[in-house]
Amino acid sequence: MAKCFPIENSSTVIGIGDDAAVIAPSQENVVTSTKVFMENVHFDLTYVPLCHLGYKMVTVVISDLLGMNAIPTQLTINIGVSNRFDLKAVNELLDGIEACCETAHVDVVGLDLSTSRRDLIVSLTAVGECEPARLVSRKGTAENELICVSGDFAAAYAGLLLLEREKKVFEVNPNMQPDFTGKDYLLRRQLKPEPRLDIVEALRREDILPTAMTNVCDGIAAAIMLICQASDKGCAIFEEKLPMTELAFTTLKDLDIVHTVAALNGGDDYELMFTIKQSDFEKIKNVDNVSIIGYIKEKEAGCHLITGDNCQVEIHAQGFAQK
Repeated sequence: MAKCFPIENSSTVIGIGDDAAVIAPSQENVVTSTKVFMENVHFDLTYVPLCHLGYKMVTVVISDLLGMNAIPTQLTINIGVSNRFDLKAVNELLDGIEACCETAHVDVVGLDLSTSRRDLIVSLTAVGECEPARLVSRKGTAENELICVSGDFAAAYAGLLLLEREKKVFEVNPNMQPDFTGKDYLLRRQLKPEPRLDIVEALRREDILPTAMTNVCDGIAAAIMLICQASDKGCAIFEEKLPMTELAFTTLKDLDIVHTVAALNGGDDYELMFTIKQSDFEKIKNVDNVSIIGYIKEKEAGCHLITGDNCQVEIHAQGFAQK
């Protein structure tokens, strides 16, 4: 099994194949994150391929590290699996995990398989490194700083809506084939999101140090509220600046979903949000796939979305993200 997960990082001394892993980080800070994924709670195997599931799980857990400007280096895996799953199924899941780890240059240093009663349960712990001077938390932004996001939004949510729609059709008539014509990008954003290591690396190349930063997993509204609450600030976000593909826009329109609401609260994007100083405005232009969507204000101004017709709408985060 150890041969399936080659070692790339010099900080990995011993990986899979011994009683425990050994990691020897440099003088940098060690950053960790753990996630638990439970079948029928976090994923639905009716429409999620196991290889894509493994890939997405790694993206999810290392995105927390990227959201602090850290570089992921190691990963440990714990899998609880029942007799519903054969060896081929387990290997498909591990193939997806391995593929994402290869993309992000992350070493798998621990793997444990155990028995579950029925459902598939996976726990991943990611370890990363960051120079103390480059570590960025949600706290630290100041008034008039620019709010930036990577990638585009609402596509993953649109993909989920399509998958759920076709699942309901299948449950009524198992002979019906799903219709996803022209929707490949939306499905990929939902089933196999990419970790934004490229953004963290680009910020380093351009010598841009964000003043505050977070992973965007529950929508733009939740992310900016986390930053504003931690930094004791307000903000203004411009509706017309929210990055979205034409495909996501038209699909959401066909589904009678307001595209702005989907971008703010849809979730499952796994992009990055960060604030930068005004002096870094020219530098950020050199970073691909980054959009400036607003700016930070004083706390008393509150957090608002500026609509296309110049109206102010108070931003509210949904669910756990507002805590």
